[in-house]
Amino acid sequence: MSLAEATRALTAQEILFVQTLQGGDLSQVARITLAPDHITYVAKTGPRVACEARMLAALAQAGSPVPDVIGVSGDVLLMEDLPEGPATPDAWAGLGMALKAQHKVVGAAYGWAEPYAFGPVAIPCAPRATWPGFWADQRLMAAPGEMPRAIAKRLERLSARLPDLLPPAPPASLLHGDLWRGNVHFSGGKGFFIDPACYHGHGEVDLAMLHLFGAPPPEFQDAYGPLDAGAAERRPIYQLWPALVHLRLFGAGYRGLVENLLDRCGV
Repeated sequence: MSLAEATRALTAQEILFVQTLQGGDLSQVARITLAPDHITYVAKTGPRVACEARMLAALAQAGSPVPDVIGVSGDVLLMEDLPEGPATPDAWAGLGMALKAQHKVVGAAYGWAEPYAFGPVAIPCAPRATWPGFWADQRLMAAPGEMPRAIAKRLERLSARLPDLLPPAPPASLLHGDLWRGNVHFSGGKGFFIDPACYHGHGEVDLAMLHLFGAPPPEFQDAYGPLDAGAAERRPIYQLWPALVHLRLFGAGYRGLVENLLDRCGV
């Protein structure tokens, strides 16, 4: 289904203008202006937009600031348009409070009801009895055959040690799942979470990723509140998952990042 057809099905209006937006490497995103009243929406096209819409709905139900979903038609997700604005300290503080509240929404098990993917990289989410077991099986050792042999061996050694390094049963918090700085959006003096890859797990996972490619300002962390003892030591373990995804998606330029994190993990 074309963008024009999907928009017509969801809004009963025609597209007047299409403006391509920055959408990352794995999807197409555009701002569309509709005739005759010039209302604007953001349209995202991809094979898993229906799943993303359900994730946005779960975050919204938890009270997290996300774009409103207008609807899904075929492979097109139509969302509220939030024109970009400045990232103010107050907006960052609001995000810190929102993420803390989101992490208090707890699921019945670690994982998610349906699998997801970053482009060709699958995100397995089948439940496991313990959190270390989930992080080993569904994250670090999700695809050892896709890793350089030396890295796969180090990941195997680290996975065997996870019962001693991670809490056995932290609350199965609702996670954004892909919370890097590029998926934090500011508009109208507020912060929003976009492009989720949700599942239930240890809340420190979201914070670890948010610190992987830079760090949020102190207002964010102050609003989120203090972390449990040992969070700093666990952070590189949690940062390995997005680093491994980047290695698989974008190649050897991310091998150094993965190896540095493994060094910090002591394997």
